[in-house]
Amino acid sequence: MMDDRLTENDALKYEIAEELGLLDKVKNLGWKSLTARESGRIGGIMTKRKKQAK
Repeated sequence: MMDDRLTENDALKYEIAEELGLLDKVKNLGWKSLTARESGRIGGIMTKRKKQAK
């Protein structure tokens, strides 16, 4: 599923969107279709995972 050309951040963003059940929405309508709450949730999880990875 993942495209090798994605940056590490983009790959993580897609992975989290998939986990939250938002990947189909993103694929069909784009990232701009997400609500502020959905986008914030993805960003929060990304931040948490990046901190854990250090």
